[in-house]
Amino acid sequence: MGRKILGIVGGLIVWIGVATILNWLMRLGVAGYAEAEKPMTFTLPMLLGRLVVGALSSVTAGVAYARIAKGVGFAAVALGIVLLAVFLPVHFRLWDRFPAWYHVLFLASLLPLAVLGARIAAPRASELPVRR
Repeated sequence: MGRKILGIVGGLIVWIGVATILNWLMRLGVAGYAEAEKPMTFTLPMLLGRLVVGALSSVTAGVAYARIAKGVGFAAVALGIVLLAVFLPVHFRLWDRFPAWYHVLFLASLLPLAVLGARIAAPRASELPVRR
């Protein structure tokens, strides 16, 4: 159980780290993004880029979870639920700032992409040690 809890915490930390780095890269590489960030006046390509950042962060968080917890299991779903619990209040506060489709896509992707990342990284059954 301890590894699973550490995996969830580690996955959350990795999500934040990856999102921070990718957002920083968007500021550097997408014209006008840095200026649009504070007032949150993103163009459609910027919104799509933010969704990609969220998707990559979620998959990477799932990978981190699986590496730390040494598998997938229900706690990979718990990681997705924790991500959803963290971001639901944020998106509720920002609901009027972005189109509804943006919120729905972002929030709906958190759990399945975190689980997908965990499944990608989990050891295959043939690679697991045999317990005697």
